[in-house]
Amino acid sequence: MKQRSQRTMGLGTTIFSRMSQLAVETESVNLGQGFPDTDGPTSIIDAAVEAMRAGRNQYAPGPGVPELREAIARHQKRFYDIDIDPASEVAVSAGATEAIAAAILGLIDPGDEVIVLEPYYDSYVAALGMADAVRKPITLHAPDFRLDVDRLRASVSPRTTAMLINSPHNPTGMVLNEQERAAIADVAVENDLVVITDEVYEHLTYDERAHVPLATLPGMAERTLSISSGGKTFSLTGWKIGWATGPEPLVQAMLSAKQFMTYTSGAPLQPAIAKALDSDDDFYTDLARRMQSQRDRLATGLSSAGFETYVPEGGYFVTTDIGRLGESDGVDFCLALPERAGVVAVPYQVFYDNPETARTLVRWAFSKQPEVLDEGVARLHKAFRPTE
Repeated sequence: MKQRSQRTMGLGTTIFSRMSQLAVETESVNLGQGFPDTDGPTSIIDAAVEAMRAGRNQYAPGPGVPELREAIARHQKRFYDIDIDPASEVAVSAGATEAIAAAILGLIDPGDEVIVLEPYYDSYVAALGMADAVRKPITLHAPDFRLDVDRLRASVSPRTTAMLINSPHNPTGMVLNEQERAAIADVAVENDLVVITDEVYEHLTYDERAHVPLATLPGMAERTLSISSGGKTFSLTGWKIGWATGPEPLVQAMLSAKQFMTYTSGAPLQPAIAKALDSDDDFYTDLARRMQSQRDRLATGLSSAGFETYVPEGGYFVTTDIGRLGESDGVDFCLALPERAGVVAVPYQVFYDNPETARTLVRWAFSKQPEVLDEGVARLHKAFRPTE
């Protein structure tokens, strides 16, 4: 009896599940998986409860409830001056991960080459593999993880049909700068490529940096499918409410695959996220300010514990190089860390085609309460700087 398809061979279990299970088993501080340890605004949760009690518990429309699609359109106009039609240029998904998978399945044919920034969010590899696409990595190297523009241009071949771009980038925290954005747009326009963008950390940029969607650049609106979600912005990752926006043909291509995946999801949660998106400016600025403070708190603590630390420009994660501690393999280090220090982190190797590129890099999540970060740092300090 056949027990597994060829396309899922080698995918294994996501690293996040492995490390989170280790955290539970060892009662460790979980600085591995990128989710907040506090819920989002009470008013948004109350809105979901109200929708449930009002009977909004059956299937929502496949593209999403109208008020959420309209709120997403208002959000794009408000923050980026992007005009979109909520009826035809917005589609709601079961989180950004489903939107990315459906976009790949709806837009990419077997054998197509897709340019992707490496290290990858792990679902990219799985989705591209299930689409029988060929990924062409543009590797971001420590310490600054900047885009190699010359490598990007040289990576395009006659078989290249798309780019999958993530900014603010997971896990490095790199935020594309003006020159990098312009280079991506030039390559896309010159080679008539589709661009799928993962922008889930769009409101989590630091040190006065701004997220600028690629869809706002000349020639990009008609070829860019922009994907985001409410999970990271509103600390409601378990709700899995995401969306895609862009020109109708690209949105419809995504929906053509999505309709046979979940069809729809989170009916009473969708109107609540609509309300969340209309939050006042203070909510968004306070979120970024608070997360920047937590970033600095963890980065300072990791440095004091002896780690070579790279401070991110956005996102949820601080990167360290464990080579300074005499360690040579991130996977071995992270698997031993719960017993050694009572802390869980995630190794970078699993996000690369060539693990040697990042053998000593480790990722730590700062999307936790300050006291949790402090406890994690204290445990690391005790394990690696016991005499201080």
